[in-house]
Amino acid sequence: MIIGLCQMDMEWQDKELNKLKCHKFIKEAKEKQVDLLIFPEMTLTGFSMNAELISEDISIESETITWFRNKALEFQINIGFGLVQKKNSLYYNNLCIVSSKGSLLSSYSKIHPFSYGEEAKYYTGGESFVTTSIENINIGSTICYDLRFPELFQILSYNSDAIMVMANWPEARREHWITLLKARAIENQCYILGVNRVGLGNNIKYAGDSMIVSPLGEVLCHISSCEGLIYSNISKEQVESIRSKFPLKKDRKEHLYMQGYELNKKGDSV
Repeated sequence: MIIGLCQMDMEWQDKELNKLKCHKFIKEAKEKQVDLLIFPEMTLTGFSMNAELISEDISIESETITWFRNKALEFQINIGFGLVQKKNSLYYNNLCIVSSKGSLLSSYSKIHPFSYGEEAKYYTGGESFVTTSIENINIGSTICYDLRFPELFQILSYNSDAIMVMANWPEARREHWITLLKARAIENQCYILGVNRVGLGNNIKYAGDSMIVSPLGEVLCHISSCEGLIYSNISKEQVESIRSKFPLKKDRKEHLYMQGYELNKKGDSV
């Protein structure tokens, strides 16, 4: 299965201009025979806290989902993209995947809003783990700040061959992004699909560094600080082979980890 990552410089809060960019990359991805194309977080707006302005009602077929569904159908390609959705007066930073047949395969709400950047003041965290099956490969969904929470990746990796991380990760913490992507791949023995944005958004500089990392921590493809499409083949068989030869999961002591969490909550010594 060929995975494509689209590293974009998103126009700030301008959905129509960003649709033009997305169309160009979708067309290019189809020419490269990409099976699943993934865009950065909040694909058509950039990482905006203006939730009321950019959000779309989750109870109806939203403008953004409809647009990407139509493109998926037109180009016969699976697409992962980010948008803000409103439900019962609450706002969620979501990752959706539409199939090459035009169906909505999954929707994931970012579990960890970025409190350091005040995202948690405007967006509500999700409470569900989401894995999507595409061409017999299971792909877990995460967004940006989620990357800092290894427990989420451990849970997803039980049922995932790959985990996507769509982001708006600032250049100031570039080394964290690169290191954590590789670490999550090695820890979980799965592919990590990290797609970031570039350029300036709301006066914040983004370095990009989108990459696909193998289950052994090898960088299979990478793009640094410019717009562009990168792609690589991923293999379910490789994941299964690595996990079979080096069965890391069986040595985890999750019952002890849970006890440790509970003891720390109570203030007892571990």
